[in-house]
Amino acid sequence: MKKISKESWKRIEHFNFFSPLSNPFYSITFTFDVTNLYKYVKQRNISFYYAMIYASTEVMNSIEDFRYKIRDESIICHEKLIPSFVDMKKDSELFHIVTLEAGDSIDSFCIKAKEQSIAQKEYFPKCSFDGDSLIYFSSLPWFDFTSLTNERDLNKDDSIPRITWGKYTSEGDTKILHYSIEVNHRLIDGVHIGKFHQQLQNYLNSL
Repeated sequence: MKKISKESWKRIEHFNFFSPLSNPFYSITFTFDVTNLYKYVKQRNISFYYAMIYASTEVMNSIEDFRYKIRDESIICHEKLIPSFVDMKKDSELFHIVTLEAGDSIDSFCIKAKEQSIAQKEYFPKCSFDGDSLIYFSSLPWFDFTSLTNERDLNKDDSIPRITWGKYTSEGDTKILHYSIEVNHRLIDGVHIGKFHQQLQNYLNSL
Protein backbone atom coordinates (compact mmCIF):
# COMPACT_ATOMS: atom_id res chain seq x y z
CA MET A 1 0.00 0.00 0.00
CA LYS A 2 1.29 3.46 -0.86
CA LYS A 3 -0.01 6.96 -0.20
CA ILE A 4 -0.74 9.08 -3.25
CA SER A 5 0.28 12.74 -3.24
CA LYS A 6 -2.84 14.75 -4.04
CA GLU A 7 -0.66 17.61 -5.27
CA SER A 8 0.77 15.52 -8.11
CA TRP A 9 -2.19 13.17 -8.68
CA LYS A 10 -3.48 13.67 -12.21
CA ARG A 11 -7.06 12.95 -11.17
CA ILE A 12 -7.27 15.48 -8.31
CA GLU A 13 -9.58 17.95 -10.13
CA HIS A 14 -12.05 15.18 -10.95
CA PHE A 15 -11.84 13.83 -7.40
CA ASN A 16 -12.62 17.30 -6.04
CA PHE A 17 -15.42 17.82 -8.57
CA PHE A 18 -17.37 14.80 -7.31
CA SER A 19 -16.42 15.17 -3.63
CA PRO A 20 -19.25 17.56 -2.61
CA LEU A 21 -21.85 14.95 -3.61
CA SER A 22 -23.49 13.03 -0.78
CA ASN A 23 -24.02 10.10 -3.16
CA PRO A 24 -21.14 9.86 -5.66
CA PHE A 25 -21.84 6.23 -6.56
CA TYR A 26 -23.03 4.93 -9.92
CA SER A 27 -23.66 1.51 -11.37
CA ILE A 28 -23.58 0.06 -14.86
CA THR A 29 -24.89 -3.25 -16.17
CA PHE A 30 -23.42 -4.78 -19.32
CA THR A 31 -22.99 -8.22 -20.86
CA PHE A 32 -20.12 -10.63 -21.26
CA ASP A 33 -19.74 -13.54 -23.62
CA VAL A 34 -18.87 -16.31 -21.15
CA THR A 35 -18.88 -19.19 -23.61
CA ASN A 36 -15.19 -19.95 -23.12
CA LEU A 37 -15.46 -19.71 -19.34
CA TYR A 38 -18.45 -22.06 -19.38
CA LYS A 39 -16.47 -24.63 -21.39
CA TYR A 40 -13.40 -24.14 -19.19
CA VAL A 41 -15.20 -24.84 -15.90
CA LYS A 42 -17.15 -27.78 -17.33
CA GLN A 43 -13.94 -29.44 -18.53
CA ARG A 44 -12.34 -29.03 -15.09
CA ASN A 45 -15.44 -29.61 -12.96
CA ILE A 46 -15.00 -26.33 -11.09
CA SER A 47 -17.44 -23.58 -10.13
CA PHE A 48 -18.47 -21.03 -12.75
CA TYR A 49 -19.18 -18.57 -9.92
CA TYR A 50 -15.77 -18.92 -8.28
CA ALA A 51 -14.02 -18.81 -11.65
CA MET A 52 -15.77 -15.57 -12.62
CA ILE A 53 -14.81 -14.06 -9.26
CA TYR A 54 -11.17 -14.95 -9.90
CA ALA A 55 -11.20 -13.58 -13.45
CA SER A 56 -12.84 -10.33 -12.34
CA THR A 57 -10.36 -9.86 -9.50
CA GLU A 58 -7.38 -10.62 -11.71
CA VAL A 59 -8.42 -8.02 -14.28
CA MET A 60 -9.42 -5.37 -11.73
CA ASN A 61 -6.04 -5.71 -10.03
CA SER A 62 -4.33 -5.02 -13.35
CA ILE A 63 -6.00 -1.58 -13.62
CA GLU A 64 -4.38 0.73 -11.07
CA ASP A 65 -7.32 3.13 -10.79
CA PHE A 66 -9.45 0.43 -9.16
CA ARG A 67 -6.83 0.03 -6.45
CA TYR A 68 -7.08 3.69 -5.38
CA LYS A 69 -8.95 4.13 -2.10
CA ILE A 70 -10.10 7.05 0.04
CA ARG A 71 -8.87 6.77 3.60
CA ASP A 72 -8.87 9.52 6.26
CA GLU A 73 -8.95 12.32 3.67
CA SER A 74 -6.00 10.70 1.88
CA ILE A 75 -5.69 8.64 -1.29
CA ILE A 76 -3.91 5.31 -1.06
CA CYS A 77 -3.18 2.61 -3.60
CA HIS A 78 -3.27 -1.07 -2.65
CA GLU A 79 -0.92 -3.56 -4.25
CA LYS A 80 -3.84 -5.94 -4.78
CA LEU A 81 -7.54 -6.28 -4.05
CA ILE A 82 -9.16 -9.21 -2.28
CA PRO A 83 -12.41 -10.91 -3.37
CA SER A 84 -15.13 -11.11 -0.70
CA PHE A 85 -18.21 -12.95 -1.89
CA VAL A 86 -21.54 -14.31 -0.78
CA ASP A 87 -22.08 -18.05 -1.00
CA MET A 88 -24.65 -20.62 0.08
CA LYS A 89 -24.24 -24.12 1.39
CA LYS A 90 -26.21 -26.96 -0.20
CA ASP A 91 -29.85 -27.10 0.92
CA SER A 92 -29.60 -23.70 2.62
CA GLU A 93 -31.37 -20.43 1.79
CA LEU A 94 -29.08 -18.36 4.02
CA PHE A 95 -25.96 -16.81 2.53
CA HIS A 96 -22.61 -16.34 4.20
CA ILE A 97 -19.63 -14.20 3.24
CA VAL A 98 -16.33 -15.78 2.22
CA THR A 99 -13.12 -13.78 1.86
CA LEU A 100 -9.75 -15.03 0.62
CA GLU A 101 -6.91 -13.96 -1.63
CA ALA A 102 -7.27 -14.78 -5.31
CA GLY A 103 -3.94 -16.58 -5.59
CA ASP A 104 -2.22 -17.59 -8.82
CA SER A 105 -4.79 -19.48 -10.88
CA ILE A 106 -8.50 -19.99 -11.46
CA ASP A 107 -8.27 -23.67 -10.62
CA SER A 108 -6.50 -23.25 -7.28
CA PHE A 109 -8.77 -20.39 -6.26
CA CYS A 110 -11.89 -22.42 -7.04
CA ILE A 111 -10.62 -25.31 -4.92
CA LYS A 112 -9.68 -23.08 -1.98
CA ALA A 113 -12.90 -21.05 -2.20
CA LYS A 114 -15.03 -24.21 -2.12
CA GLU A 115 -13.08 -25.64 0.81
CA GLN A 116 -13.29 -22.43 2.82
CA SER A 117 -16.99 -21.97 2.08
CA ILE A 118 -17.84 -25.52 3.16
CA ALA A 119 -15.72 -25.32 6.32
CA GLN A 120 -16.92 -21.89 7.39
CA LYS A 121 -19.42 -21.92 10.26
CA GLU A 122 -20.14 -18.21 10.67
CA TYR A 123 -22.34 -16.26 8.31
CA PHE A 124 -20.41 -13.01 8.68
CA PRO A 125 -16.92 -13.74 10.06
CA LYS A 126 -14.54 -10.97 11.03
CA CYS A 127 -12.39 -10.02 8.04
CA SER A 128 -8.61 -10.12 8.48
CA PHE A 129 -7.95 -7.89 5.44
CA ASP A 130 -8.12 -4.10 5.18
CA GLY A 131 -11.76 -3.29 4.52
CA ASP A 132 -11.02 -0.99 1.59
CA SER A 133 -8.89 -3.66 -0.09
CA LEU A 134 -11.97 -5.76 -0.82
CA ILE A 135 -14.14 -6.30 -3.88
CA TYR A 136 -17.69 -7.30 -2.98
CA PHE A 137 -19.15 -10.05 -5.19
CA SER A 138 -22.58 -11.60 -5.28
CA SER A 139 -24.66 -13.58 -7.75
CA LEU A 140 -28.32 -14.08 -8.55
CA PRO A 141 -28.10 -17.40 -10.43
CA TRP A 142 -31.86 -17.99 -10.38
CA PHE A 143 -32.72 -15.35 -13.01
CA ASP A 144 -31.31 -12.93 -15.56
CA PHE A 145 -31.47 -9.18 -14.91
CA THR A 146 -30.76 -5.94 -16.74
CA SER A 147 -30.24 -3.54 -13.81
CA LEU A 148 -29.43 -3.69 -10.12
CA THR A 149 -29.11 -1.50 -7.02
CA ASN A 150 -27.05 -2.19 -3.89
CA GLU A 151 -27.77 -1.60 -0.23
CA ARG A 152 -25.29 0.76 1.47
CA ASP A 153 -24.71 3.43 4.05
CA LEU A 154 -24.11 6.66 2.20
CA ASN A 155 -20.48 7.06 3.19
CA LYS A 156 -19.05 8.96 0.25
CA ASP A 157 -15.55 7.67 1.08
CA ASP A 158 -16.66 4.07 0.43
CA SER A 159 -14.24 2.87 -2.25
CA ILE A 160 -15.25 -0.79 -2.52
CA PRO A 161 -16.53 -1.95 -5.94
CA ARG A 162 -19.70 -4.03 -5.82
CA ILE A 163 -20.13 -6.63 -8.54
CA THR A 164 -23.13 -8.86 -9.19
CA TRP A 165 -24.22 -11.07 -12.07
CA GLY A 166 -27.29 -13.13 -12.78
CA LYS A 167 -28.09 -16.34 -14.60
CA TYR A 168 -26.27 -16.75 -17.88
CA THR A 169 -28.50 -17.24 -20.91
CA SER A 170 -27.95 -18.96 -24.23
CA GLU A 171 -28.08 -17.30 -27.64
CA GLY A 172 -27.45 -20.20 -29.97
CA ASP A 173 -24.08 -21.61 -28.95
CA THR A 174 -23.12 -18.42 -27.06
CA LYS A 175 -23.47 -17.97 -23.30
CA ILE A 176 -24.35 -14.39 -22.29
CA LEU A 177 -24.02 -13.01 -18.76
CA HIS A 178 -25.47 -9.74 -17.47
CA TYR A 179 -22.97 -8.19 -15.08
CA SER A 180 -23.41 -5.17 -12.81
CA ILE A 181 -20.65 -3.07 -11.28
CA GLU A 182 -21.04 -0.16 -8.84
CA VAL A 183 -18.16 2.23 -8.12
CA ASN A 184 -17.39 5.60 -6.56
CA HIS A 185 -17.21 8.39 -9.16
CA ARG A 186 -14.64 10.22 -7.04
CA LEU A 187 -12.18 7.52 -8.11
CA ILE A 188 -13.56 5.73 -11.15
CA ASP A 189 -14.84 7.15 -14.44
CA GLY A 190 -16.49 5.49 -17.41
CA VAL A 191 -13.15 5.09 -19.18
CA HIS A 192 -11.93 2.86 -16.35
CA ILE A 193 -15.13 0.78 -16.51
CA GLY A 194 -14.56 0.51 -20.26
CA LYS A 195 -11.02 -0.78 -19.74
CA PHE A 196 -12.27 -3.29 -17.20
CA HIS A 197 -15.01 -4.56 -19.51
CA GLN A 198 -12.70 -4.93 -22.51
CA GLN A 199 -9.86 -6.55 -20.58
CA LEU A 200 -12.15 -8.96 -18.74
CA GLN A 201 -13.78 -10.01 -22.02
CA ASN A 202 -10.32 -10.53 -23.52
CA TYR A 203 -9.33 -12.60 -20.50
CA LEU A 204 -12.40 -14.81 -20.81
CA ASN A 205 -11.82 -15.20 -24.55
CA SER A 206 -8.26 -16.38 -23.91
CA LEU A 207 -9.21 -19.32 -21.69
